[in-house]
Amino acid sequence: ISAELRRAQEEWEAVEEIQSGLGGTLAAAAPPISFNEALQYFQTADLSECRKKVQVTVRRQGLAALVHFLFGPPRLQPQLQGERELALAMAQCGLDDNESVHMRILQTIYKKLTRSRLGCLRYGAHWEELGFQGADPGTDLRGTGMLGLMQMLYFVMDSQTLPLAQEIFKLSQHETQARFFQPSLIMLLLLQNFPFCIMSVNITRIVIQALREERLSRECNRRQQVIAVLNDLYAAAFLQLYRVWKWQHKTIADSGFLLKELELSTKKKPKQLLKSLEAYVNRSPAADGLQQPSPPSGGGEEINFTGVCDLQVELEGEARLI
Repeated sequence: ISAELRRAQEEWEAVEEIQSGLGGTLAAAAPPISFNEALQYFQTADLSECRKKVQVTVRRQGLAALVHFLFGPPRLQPQLQGERELALAMAQCGLDDNESVHMRILQTIYKKLTRSRLGCLRYGAHWEELGFQGADPGTDLRGTGMLGLMQMLYFVMDSQTLPLAQEIFKLSQHETQARFFQPSLIMLLLLQNFPFCIMSVNITRIVIQALREERLSRECNRRQQVIAVLNDLYAAAFLQLYRVWKWQHKTIADSGFLLKELELSTKKKPKQLLKSLEAYVNRSPAADGLQQPSPPSGGGEEINFTGVCDLQVELEGEARLI
């Protein structure tokens, strides 16, 4: 059999496998979905059950409540409350196999990250290759729900952030080798790879917490937007993590500490992160990622990446990934 015929046969077998997924339909036939189309779906969908689970702000009592009232960030303007509630409701909405929009979001993320024209099966090891923990991405979304997938969708569908998303995904699968010349000539592998989608979910979780603590109210009021601010802050936080991870040669053992650092930056310096993202998309000298970031602050003990990103934050529902 010629090499060309063998390739054609392999491609056909791959198509037949795809046809058995997603209710027996060809996954590749489902067109990619834009972020705006997906958002319009959630704006009109019945999310009443999800809204019942939403805790809009963090509860404060006693002195903490007084200090927050006197010196805390400004309140979100009334006309923006509905958009914030929508974002938090999406974070309570689980992945539903029966919702075609949910499935299109999942397939679009897969195609954009892998640069594949073909779709993939709903369940399978290919999701682990993207950085989920197992064969079912839905089990990794507790605490972020569909908002976690929506922010990934924004990341890969926006023309300005897609190159960044693909570069981070490439780094997440990267391996570097270093030789340590010892009498036994042992070679150690220093792996810079990390689970892309799990990291993304943790960043979404940080952004949600910043919203609930009203750390983003000033920026939301200025722009008269909530979800757009959340998306930009998500991308800015991912950019910051990417630069530190790449230039400081971080590995999976550093991830817990880096996520804690990122959480502090997201809550205390959101405007600075957003300016960094603006510089990146405008291709200023700081945007090409060639400038090495300053070392992270704090000299505390590192928090190891135990299994998956075990970020401790207070959120509606399950607060951490299993």
